[in-house]
Amino acid sequence: MALLVEVLTDNKNRTVAEIRHILSKHGGNLGENGCVAWMFDKKGSLLVNKNDIGEDALMELALEAGADDVREEEHEFEVITNPGAFEAVRRAIEQRGIKLLSASIGMIPQNTVQLEAGKAEQMLKLMEKLEDNDDVQNVYANFDIPDEIMEKLS
Repeated sequence: MALLVEVLTDNKNRTVAEIRHILSKHGGNLGENGCVAWMFDKKGSLLVNKNDIGEDALMELALEAGADDVREEEHEFEVITNPGAFEAVRRAIEQRGIKLLSASIGMIPQNTVQLEAGKAEQMLKLMEKLEDNDDVQNVYANFDIPDEIMEKLS
């Protein structure tokens, strides 16, 4: 399992110590700078409500605008782009009058690891603690928690 943490700080020593403490308290450890970056790809992600457009129509629109893929989720479609095509795809979707639920560029894992209930709860607590740190900008992870486990944890 890998976490990629983006940090913006004015005191590197303090922040490294804080992140190392959070990780070790929750069963993790801090690797060298960039040691898990190869497990993630920088991609654009745009979420569209399934009720707003059909999958075939969205697929055609998104791919013509330069998207890489359209994935079906439970309640929405996720349009995946490379960062260079992100704005063109976003504009094409919005010009069709389709409201975006979210649009962002971030790090998407190449592969995911399925977590069982105990590990999932521990990982969610770790993610929460990291995100609570003032210097942490983003946390990306390569884990997947099944819906039934997420419902129990909610």
